[in-house]
Amino acid sequence: MTRSARRTRRTLQVTGAGVAALLALSACSSSDSDSAGSEGSSASSSPKLSGTVTVFAAASLKESFTTLGKEFEKAHPGTKVTFSFGGSDALAASITGGAPADVFASASPKTMAIVTDAKDNATEPVTFVRNQLEIATLPGNPDKVSSLKDLTNPDLKVVLCDKAVPCGAAAQKALDASKLKLTPVSYEEDVKSALNKVVLKEADAAVVYKTDVKAAGDKVEGVEFPESADAINDYPIALLKDAPNAAAAKAFIALVQSAEGQKVLTEAGFLKP
Repeated sequence: MTRSARRTRRTLQVTGAGVAALLALSACSSSDSDSAGSEGSSASSSPKLSGTVTVFAAASLKESFTTLGKEFEKAHPGTKVTFSFGGSDALAASITGGAPADVFASASPKTMAIVTDAKDNATEPVTFVRNQLEIATLPGNPDKVSSLKDLTNPDLKVVLCDKAVPCGAAAQKALDASKLKLTPVSYEEDVKSALNKVVLKEADAAVVYKTDVKAAGDKVEGVEFPESADAINDYPIALLKDAPNAAAAKAFIALVQSAEGQKVLTEAGFLKP
């Protein structure tokens, strides 16, 4: 073979190797690009929330949760949040009795335990706010109520929440701590019912939550009392294990615990956990 022929052959070999290397590099780059595109597509294709989220919540959460429900629906078009508000004990009984729900927000750990202890009905609850008692009187406080002891006046018509309800249990705890005996004209099924007796002027005073006094505006007047500091209620929230819409339920709980949710709750008078 001539020197010229050998040089030509060597050049072709080098060129061929270069082309092969370029092809391999191009294939690798294409593969990496496809992979990255696939991963990006996967990351951005999180399932869209839809359907109804059913929330069972303590009556004292009505105003705050209604606001958060509207915010949730706005953030997730195609979803709807429905609420069942009432006494935590009654709500817990409904859940353990088979009522379909996604989320339970209770006004005390004791009533939450009714659900969590029964057939493992809920995931681990988390405290998201706390609440403190206050005396609600008629506007202007015509009876000059200034303390818990004043409520023992037999001439006053006072209402309390039922002792099985968290607000009633807290009121009884405050009374016991003060060594006071109070005989109300009625025990109400939840805090809103107790407050409403004063709003309708069917009672002179009621022991309710600060949040309920605030929500009532000028329909009642609030009177703080020091014993309430010994009867502050923790509010736990939990995802129910048989939740029909678990994905949306988790997102609603996340909203409640978020800075945005906490702002709504604290503005309503709730205490941070």
